[in-house]
Amino acid sequence: MTIGTEHEFSINDSGFTPQPVSDQILREVCGRYESEILFGEVKLGKELQKTVLEMIPRHPVDELSALETQLVKGMAKFNHIFGNRYRLLGLGMHPTARPADIPVWDHDEGEYYEVYNRLFNIRQHGWLNIQALQINLSYANEKHLVSQYNRIRTLLPYLIAVTASSPMVEGRLTGTCDNRLVYYRNNQKEIPLICNRIVPGMIRSVADYRSVQEQVFCELRSRDAEILCEEWVNSSGLIIRFSRKCLEIKALDEQESIRSDMAVCAFVRSLLRCRSLPVEHDHEALLALTEEAVGKGTAGFRPELEALYNAAWAHATADERTFLPVIHDRIANGSLAERIHDRVSRGEGIVPVLEDMATALRFNQPYMTG
Repeated sequence: MTIGTEHEFSINDSGFTPQPVSDQILREVCGRYESEILFGEVKLGKELQKTVLEMIPRHPVDELSALETQLVKGMAKFNHIFGNRYRLLGLGMHPTARPADIPVWDHDEGEYYEVYNRLFNIRQHGWLNIQALQINLSYANEKHLVSQYNRIRTLLPYLIAVTASSPMVEGRLTGTCDNRLVYYRNNQKEIPLICNRIVPGMIRSVADYRSVQEQVFCELRSRDAEILCEEWVNSSGLIIRFSRKCLEIKALDEQESIRSDMAVCAFVRSLLRCRSLPVEHDHEALLALTEEAVGKGTAGFRPELEALYNAAWAHATADERTFLPVIHDRIANGSLAERIHDRVSRGEGIVPVLEDMATALRFNQPYMTG
């Protein structure tokens, strides 16, 4: 099973004010405004908001160490070119950004954004201030695809708990660990089936999946939005990308370092090798667990997460075991959201916290306890 990832990082000045310069960065590298460019071992790309840059490994791989190498080289190249002009920052949302201050990409694909804005109003959190870690897992055939899809959906609440990293909105702690998902799951509420409450239902075949997809397409056509009738319009926490022959996990907050992102990948892949797991399968139960994960991070799941970690370790490759201790640390000591909340609620300013997070990304050193 090959794996690829997509990473979204905010672009900041030295004081961690978001900088709407993704277009300027891409033009500086290649000489013109482009949506995506080759950049050594990675690709750099735009997102809807100009304050975010996407980094994608150039090639899917079998081993996570090879994936990490591509991304670390890409980050080093970025830092070599831009030095201290820009500070890249992970996390699921920028903790102080305001949508009113964030410009939208305006060089191409405007026809898509115009329709999205007409239907859903993109000038809000959930559109302009979200940063995801997306994991793409290949599948061999339809039987394998259906099996993996159904297993991943049962893992989503636990993965959300471990990866929650967005406890602040516009400079304020909200008491919720994963504010990105709070906004993301409602950003297309006018057509609820697009996001489908984050955790999708079980499928028995590809036809089941396509049936739900066609319902979305029919709704879009009825609103004169046929331009959006593509596989990527699905915004559930797990979707199928038939054009890439992969499953795409979309529910996860971006982490603070590439190594931490790879640890999440290792956790997912090793769990998928387990013949059985102590998880819920009922859809309503999974939705309830997701609510708890969004609200509390790992705090409400430690015994369950410990059991999953032990199962993951037992089924992990040697390569994956080099990354998994980061997950154990998250389970034992809290998600990034919980740790950020603790530091800020004790009176620490947000800038020193973000300095630690940006340093973790720059030097690929996970933010860990002990």
